[in-house]
Amino acid sequence: MPREGQKNIVPLQITKDLSIMEVLQAYPQVRQVFHRYGMSCLECMGAMNETIASGARSHGVDLEDLLKDLNEAIRNRG
Repeated sequence: MPREGQKNIVPLQITKDLSIMEVLQAYPQVRQVFHRYGMSCLECMGAMNETIASGARSHGVDLEDLLKDLNEAIRNRG
């Protein structure tokens, strides 16, 4: 059960169908992963509703590699 004041925005597994913005809001540390993949326009209007899958596709990024690195970043958040 979440503690008072906690938001349960994103599950502990980042999936291709989540929006880029909701993942960034829940896990700010993944910003560096998106940047490494050349997905640096994270504040643009498209990122508000764009899923990870569509963002990867539009940037020519391998979706499975991106998801692997995003999930590794949230597991290692310390």
